[in-house]
Order: sequence, then structure tokens, then C-alpha cells
Amino acid sequence: MTIRLVLAGCGNMGYAMLSGWLKSGKLAPSAVFVVEPNAELRDRAVALGCGAAADAGAIPADAVPDLVVIAVKPQVIRDVTAAYKRFGDGRTTFVSIAAGTPSATFEGILGNRAPVVRCMPNTPAAIGKGMMVVFSNPLVSADAKRFVADLLSASGEVATIDDEGLMDAVTAVSGSGPAYIFHFIEALTVAAEKAGLPAATARLLAMQTVYGAASLAAESREDPAVLRKQVTSPNGTTAAALGVLMDEDRLTNLLTEAVDAARLRSIELGK
Repeated sequence: MTIRLVLAGCGNMGYAMLSGWLKSGKLAPSAVFVVEPNAELRDRAVALGCGAAADAGAIPADAVPDLVVIAVKPQVIRDVTAAYKRFGDGRTTFVSIAAGTPSATFEGILGNRAPVVRCMPNTPAAIGKGMMVVFSNPLVSADAKRFVADLLSASGEVATIDDEGLMDAVTAVSGSGPAYIFHFIEALTVAAEKAGLPAATARLLAMQTVYGAASLAAESREDPAVLRKQVTSPNGTTAAALGVLMDEDRLTNLLTEAVDAARLRSIELGK
């Protein structure tokens, strides 16, 4: 079968996305070629039935993939991308999941004919519950946009932005956001233990409460503010707790400060 997609990098995120594409049937293993210098990570791709090699030079000379997905850390993005310059003639669309790396960086390396899609996924993509946000430069065709969106949908929800400058905010909210939620679970667990609950019970209550509330919010037609009010009886226990969290918008202000710190760091990385 013709190689439709080249995956550069098979680390945690690259492997999670690859697994989703194959499990969903959106791509056949024989249509994917993985380039990964780490032998252990490369073997994971081989175990899925994909072709794989340690460097881009091993990609068949006659291959013209629909997509080249760059799934490596921003620190090595320039060197890695340069190895795929031969696909920069406009027939192949490049998809990057590197944080803080603008499309202009790829255009400068690949040439001014290269269609480039920036994607910011997050770690829940590993279980098909991710949030992927994409920006496409003007050279990306409608067919390529549909193909990319269809592939990404195997890993969760997909949203599109037309202003690339907003990608730093996306990184700060959904890209880094899972870590905020994990820390909230940690903090709620500690609070539960201090309230007298055994450690295992405290962790279960914290984790399942966050999971259940998020699932309800996702599946309900109601705004989260409405759901919050439905749980809050006047002068009840929930009202007492929210009096602490919502006093002078305490939690909102803290999260706003955290998101802005992440956004500014994303801008710095882009430079």
C-alpha cells in the first residue's frame, strides 16, 4: 500500500495518536511509516504493523505521503523538519504538534510552497478523550483539512482557529490544562485526608468526583454555571465551600493568572 502518512517521532504523544488512527481504522498500518531514532520507541510502531526506521533517509524514494506529522520536542524541531525538505513541494501537508513553534518556522525550513497545519493536542488524546486545536496556513487544501480533522477525531474533540496568534492561549488552556486538573485532584485528595478520610478513600473520592462532574458537564445541555447552582442549596455545605472559592473571584483569578503564565511561556518558546 502507498505510504499516506509519515510520523516523525513516536514518543508518548506520537504513539498515542498513531494508536488511535490504527484502532479507529482511519489508517492501515501499511500506510504509515514511522521515523524514530530511539529503538525501543521505534519497536512499538513496528509492533503495530507500521514500517519504521531510525532516520528519514530510509523513507522509500518514490514516496509522496499525504501528511508528514512532526511529533518531536520544540528544541529539535528545526533539525528534524529539515530532514523532510524533499516533501516541501506542495503535494505533502505538514502537521506539527510542537508547542510554541509557529507555521513560519516550518515555511522557512520547507519552502514557501509547503502546506502547514499546527495542532495542539493534550494528553487525554491517549485514551481518545483529547482536545485538539488546529491552525492551517493558506496553502492547506480543503481536502487536507478534512483528512487531518478526521484523523485527529480518533483522539477526541477537534476545534479550528483562524488566528495563529491564539495558539499560545490554546496551549495554556487545553494543552497544559490536564496538569491543572491533575493538581486539583491532588489538592482535593489532601483536603479530604485532612478532613479525616483514609488516603485510599480520599483519592477515590477526589478522582471520581472530578471525573463524574466533568462527564456530566460534557454531556449536559446546561451551562456549567447552571449545574453549579443546581448543586448549591442556600446556606448549605456546598454554598459554604463556594463562599471560599468564589470570594472575590479567588479561584477564577488564580486560574487566569496561571493560564497567562503558560501563555507567556508559550510565546517565549516560539521565539
